[in-house]
Amino acid sequence: MTRSGTPPDRSVWTFFYGSYMSRRVLLEVDLEPGRFEPARLHGFDIRIAPRANLVRSDAGTVYGVLATATHAELDRLYTHARDVLGETYLPEAVLAQSLDGRWQAALCYVASEMAPRKAAPDYLERILEPAREMGFPDWYLKRIEAFR
Repeated sequence: MTRSGTPPDRSVWTFFYGSYMSRRVLLEVDLEPGRFEPARLHGFDIRIAPRANLVRSDAGTVYGVLATATHAELDRLYTHARDVLGETYLPEAVLAQSLDGRWQAALCYVASEMAPRKAAPDYLERILEPAREMGFPDWYLKRIEAFR
């Protein structure tokens, strides 16, 4: 059981918006989602300084992926983010929309604080590559590029 009392092997929907929307990046930490599809999340904007993070925004939309993962996999993934990358992300409940219009409740991990620093070019590429592959809008790709 996890701290919340749910079984660690139960899959849940998660919205990934940074480098974790790359299957290759997820495989590097032994996470292979059962389901994986492009999506968007309204009411947020993305910040990348030095890692991707979300901030609330009435006019914002963030693109990413809806993916399924177990609680144990998510715990391992975000423990790695904290211990290796130095950023603490905590889960929030969100309502994301697949690009075909289906709404899906999901967890979304957000850092409550992050010391602002310039994003590394290779890190931005780990976000831009899957964003291009999934056909995210040009305005969104430019938004990511603006963090160079």
